[in-house]
Amino acid sequence: MRYPTQIKKKKQTMIHYGNRGMDLEYLINLSNSYYFEQDMALIYKKPTPIGIVDVGYTEKGKVIRQAYFKSPSTLDYNGLYRGKYVEFEAKETKNKTSFPISNIHLHQLEHVKRVLKHDGIVFFLILMNHHTFLLPGEKLLKFLETHQRKSIPYSYLMESGYLVKEKIDPPLDYLDVVDEIYFGGMK
Repeated sequence: MRYPTQIKKKKQTMIHYGNRGMDLEYLINLSNSYYFEQDMALIYKKPTPIGIVDVGYTEKGKVIRQAYFKSPSTLDYNGLYRGKYVEFEAKETKNKTSFPISNIHLHQLEHVKRVLKHDGIVFFLILMNHHTFLLPGEKLLKFLETHQRKSIPYSYLMESGYLVKEKIDPPLDYLDVVDEIYFGGMK
């Protein structure tokens, strides 16, 4: 398992908003490393389960030539924070007016329900219009139950989601929002 402190840090460069979506997971991983190093939380990126069919060899070592997905993965990240199980998915869209629900798979929604049933903290981090929103699993499910839409409007994220602040350390402080929602703002 790769621990957050083992993430190779890229040279600090300014994030250009045109590529910011590609940097969402990178910012989350840096934030998770910060949380780990500060002994605040244990949050890890979950590997996608794959089955290896064919392995080849190069001068640098083994390489996977052919593989398949063993099963659908659940959500991107999981771990522990303040004694609670935490799990979340990172999603992004270039669409400026809404987030397509087709970006969320049915097995992920079922998993959100299971985590909530067991009193875990579950949410989606959604990058849209150069802002990252934390949308709690409960609010996502409520929206899907009460709206017959193919997308979540940006206005809904503005009203019902929580804006995640960008900082130096951690670069994407989503635990600050988790504190606000699930722990009454207490750290």
